[in-house]
Amino acid sequence: MSRSDFRPYLPGAGQSKIAGATPREHAQARLRSARAQELFGGWAQLAAEPFRGITTDGRVEPGLFRLEPCGAPARQMADAARALLAGLTAEQRSRACFPVDSPRWRSWQNTELHVEDHGLRLDEISEEVRAAALEVVRSSLSEKGYRTARDVMRLNRFLGDLVGGPSILGEWAYTLCIFGDPHPREPWGWQLFGHHLALSCLVVEGQMVLTPAFQGAEPAYADAGPFEGTTLFEDEERKGLALMRSFTRGQQARAVVAHSIVGGDLPPGRRHFADNLHLGGAHQDNRIVPYEGLPGTDLSGAQRRHLLDLISCYLAPLPPAPLGARLAEIEAHLAATRFCWIGATGDESPFYYRIQSPVVFIEFDHHAGVFLTNAEPAKFHVHTIVRTPNGNDYGIDLLRLHYEQAHSK
Repeated sequence: MSRSDFRPYLPGAGQSKIAGATPREHAQARLRSARAQELFGGWAQLAAEPFRGITTDGRVEPGLFRLEPCGAPARQMADAARALLAGLTAEQRSRACFPVDSPRWRSWQNTELHVEDHGLRLDEISEEVRAAALEVVRSSLSEKGYRTARDVMRLNRFLGDLVGGPSILGEWAYTLCIFGDPHPREPWGWQLFGHHLALSCLVVEGQMVLTPAFQGAEPAYADAGPFEGTTLFEDEERKGLALMRSFTRGQQARAVVAHSIVGGDLPPGRRHFADNLHLGGAHQDNRIVPYEGLPGTDLSGAQRRHLLDLISCYLAPLPPAPLGARLAEIEAHLAATRFCWIGATGDESPFYYRIQSPVVFIEFDHHAGVFLTNAEPAKFHVHTIVRTPNGNDYGIDLLRLHYEQAHSK
């Protein structure tokens, strides 16, 4: 199935998963299900663990990250955040603002369930305040990155219209938090999260970390309505498949973890009822993910360039200067990078792939239906994740280095 073949899977009578008239009512009803309780109960246990970061064996590889100003738009970001805070009530500020080292960073999730009591919910504020909140995001991202984030939000509303739940699956069903005191040089950050979108951005001394970054869509293409023509993740899908097809038979044999995306030779327990094949989703901050697949040392020069071009698709939300610095950091570890694949390689075949190195963790996954009714993964439902392993998600390792250097002066 292609990304445009979703309409046969619209829910019919009695199939809708919309369970309430408001986001809160819907969440309360859905949380009565055993699956939701299992998911959120598991997340609560994971959230209670001290942060370590994604690793390959439970041990953080030291010395990977360093403080190096890289041209982040820190002043514009701080100005936008201060303008937002100036327009908030005292009650809104108390809900939206946290210390820069708050464990609240790790509270994001990507379901449609509005269960949080913290943050600034975009569908519960005035248009003026919402515009100021969006300006914080816009000022921090590249033009393409901001457009993609907004398109995720728009496709969420498109899904809401498709399944009869626009108040649940809405364009503004997202929560914004501010961490620290917005400043051009001192560390602070923001987080925006909701259905199919979670961005965590820390800036310190002109340097940015924009992970974890979760973006997805069901469907990934709007064929009607006010957002007609909006499409997402075409490059990530097309270039990933092209890279896999560029491999020799021997290279493909090393890259493939399983030929089936559901059942078949997929390792037992590899598929999760909510995350599907993703390993680095919400609350997986300490996940142990051993390297799998084809190492960078086995790639030709052209294949290495192709891999870097694919990686750049996922880093596109970064502004130009931080993007260049991040690509250089990843290229320095290209020999230690692994590329793995699950699924077939036909034009209509759904698949999963992961790019993993000491400094980056990227996943692409075609998912089964959640609000649509396709029981198996299809190309019109996409999830992506980008993380910084070995302790630097949320910029935590950079924050540690900043305070160590500040205290040594």
